[in-house]
Amino acid sequence: MLIHLRAVSACVAALVLGVSLAPGRMAYAQQVSTWDGRPDLNGVWQAIGTAHWDLQDHPARPGHPDLGAIGAMPPGQGVVVGGEIPYQPQALEQKKKNFEKRWSADPEAKCFIPGVPRATYMPYPFQIIQGDQKIMMVYGFAEANRTIHMDKAKPEPAPIDSWMGRSHGRWEGDTLVVDVGGLNGEAWLDRSGNFTSSTVKVVEKYTPLGPNAIMYEATIEDPTVFTKPWTIRMPLYRLLNEGARVLEFKCVEFSEDLLYGHLRKAPTRKAPPEEK
Repeated sequence: MLIHLRAVSACVAALVLGVSLAPGRMAYAQQVSTWDGRPDLNGVWQAIGTAHWDLQDHPARPGHPDLGAIGAMPPGQGVVVGGEIPYQPQALEQKKKNFEKRWSADPEAKCFIPGVPRATYMPYPFQIIQGDQKIMMVYGFAEANRTIHMDKAKPEPAPIDSWMGRSHGRWEGDTLVVDVGGLNGEAWLDRSGNFTSSTVKVVEKYTPLGPNAIMYEATIEDPTVFTKPWTIRMPLYRLLNEGARVLEFKCVEFSEDLLYGHLRKAPTRKAPPEEK
């Protein structure tokens, strides 16, 4: 007997999202809640896709010639709502320059902390530890982490700009809304050179789609770089394998030659050009 492809797809979706199937319809299983009635976001989550390569639709692209297909960029569908990132003209030129220099200029290549929202959709798991006053998010890459302050009626400005900024959260129904400010503007948004400045503000939304999936949205506002705010949207999936956890990706030693190879007694690379 042949099983119709759509039926198989529906069954797979039911298993991943934690939904129950009924004749002629699909309904989400009851959302798991914490002691205070809020959706339970505790767990290890991961984005699946190619947003970390490029937030927009993109074809396959070559990587460093010495790496062959291993270093190539796979094709992927974008996560930008509406498809386009509304760059100001001068900022679009900078984005193109970033792309040309991505193998050495990308902060990820240097093992710098990935920033918000990039940390969410890097190809590594991250963990949410949920409390009523604070929510912790722990990322494996470069040992990044941040605290979402749920107990501040009036958000407090960050004492100093940083890679992960300062996060203040609130609940709007079952959606966790997080305002992120105090970002230093040094992080890129992907490996294709999309970027922001230190005037950026990010508003994230985590909306449960059932016990094992979250719809993630991040609206990015930066008048220095963009003509208007714009939004990315993608699902996050709970890791269901037994013993799932976030492992530390200590990458500093892998970036030492890229950063300091020109300072070796026998230099392994040319000194970077001085920035004007």
